[in-house]
Amino acid sequence: MLQQTRRNAFIAVFLLPTFIFFCLFTLYPIAKGIHISLFDWSGSSKNMDFIGLKNFRELFADPIIWTAIKNDYFLVVGKVFGIMLLATFFAIAVTRLRIRGSSFYRALFFIPNIISVVVIGVLWRYVYNPNLGFLNSFLSQFTAEPVQIAWLGNESLAMWSLLWPSIWAGIGFYMILLIAAILSIPGELYEAADLDGASQGRQFWSITLPLIWEQMKISILHIVMTTLNGSFIIVWIMTEGGPDNSTQVMGSYLYQMGFRQYHMGYAAAIGVLILTLSLMTTVILQRMLRRDTPELA
Repeated sequence: MLQQTRRNAFIAVFLLPTFIFFCLFTLYPIAKGIHISLFDWSGSSKNMDFIGLKNFRELFADPIIWTAIKNDYFLVVGKVFGIMLLATFFAIAVTRLRIRGSSFYRALFFIPNIISVVVIGVLWRYVYNPNLGFLNSFLSQFTAEPVQIAWLGNESLAMWSLLWPSIWAGIGFYMILLIAAILSIPGELYEAADLDGASQGRQFWSITLPLIWEQMKISILHIVMTTLNGSFIIVWIMTEGGPDNSTQVMGSYLYQMGFRQYHMGYAAAIGVLILTLSLMTTVILQRMLRRDTPELA
């Protein structure tokens, strides 16, 4: 009994600092945000008028927030499919297909992950520039007249234009995760499959995919969480939510309401909404992905 008590005390000593930081930098900000969302506050004075759930009633009647939610989930779905498909393809290419210069390609695809998101946003703004941008210049090579498409200024094209840099910036990180998972698979399984005459495609579906499924699930959840909570930066750098609020996401709208219009209570209500949707999406997605690993065939 005394030994168990000492063991528990030993574990508690090492967990206590982490628990304190978790309370200070996670639980307290969440509680404070919920508290502020119940007030009408500009953020610049100590006068906070309690208004209850009025901010939330206004929020759900605000058409811009519904556009922001739709845009956030557009990015979530687009990034999950785009990143996972490309990351898996390139991970297979540099491991199983053994293409030349695999180390070079790993470094090349990982470069966007060591570049600031701000730099990525500025870079892609130049790519999409209607007059001097690379994309229009490239398309002009195939047309009689110069192409001058306003990629970021067109409401129907702007969100698609934001999706591609978001996918491009995320491929390398998840490719490295999947490469590590693939390299951990025993080579004897592939040797036995080769002896049985299994094609590369059959080996992928019967060996590789089942054995990297856990890493793929973690990657999908990570993409969803980082998109719902972190898509603000690239959107703000590239479009600032325009044109006409067509590219607003919840994070950019929170910033606009809180730090441009000084409606901190309303901004806090948006933050609570982001937290709620993030938790709900994570729980639902975990249930959808919760299945037994496919058996090797």
